[in-house]
Amino acid sequence: MAYASIENVCLLKDLKHGLKNVNVVFIVLEIGRVTKTKDGHEVRSCMVADRTGSITLCVWDEVGGLLQPGDIIRLSRGYASLFKGCLTLYIGRTGELHKVGEFCMVFSEVPNFSEPNPEVLAQISQNNQGNKPVTSGSPTSLSSSGSLPLFCESVAAGAHRLNHIHDNLSSGSNCSKICNGRDPRRALKR
Repeated sequence: MAYASIENVCLLKDLKHGLKNVNVVFIVLEIGRVTKTKDGHEVRSCMVADRTGSITLCVWDEVGGLLQPGDIIRLSRGYASLFKGCLTLYIGRTGELHKVGEFCMVFSEVPNFSEPNPEVLAQISQNNQGNKPVTSGSPTSLSSSGSLPLFCESVAAGAHRLNHIHDNLSSGSNCSKICNGRDPRRALKR
């Protein structure tokens, strides 16, 4: 497989809340509409997937405008966290996105790891009350019981799509760097 040479690449199914320095390869399925923060920053939620499932990727400012559905992207040094109770993938301050191909990647839209998981929600709630560490060994996806952000809606049971894999994609030589992602929420307010 073309991505085997990338060190420490994890699959979307292995992402958990609080995981940092994540390296993943995924295909962009959908780009959500732009929302603006109070500070004037643009935020987009993108649905991305690999062969193990899908997750929401949150991108800030101009990065979101550069992504297109069908792009195969390698995220380096990203992190997974909760946004409104949904497990979400972020680029982070030191993270980088590299386009490594287009359209030709095996992926599955289900399971959506940004969907609710009642067992994990109960465990997080219990941990917040007792400050106990999470001991679940399985990958998790979280959501609140209130309104869900874009892409946290469930996908029809059993629905999935497979695209053809193309082994001739170069994993490094023809990569185009999209952006050195910076999370503007962490910038000091002036």
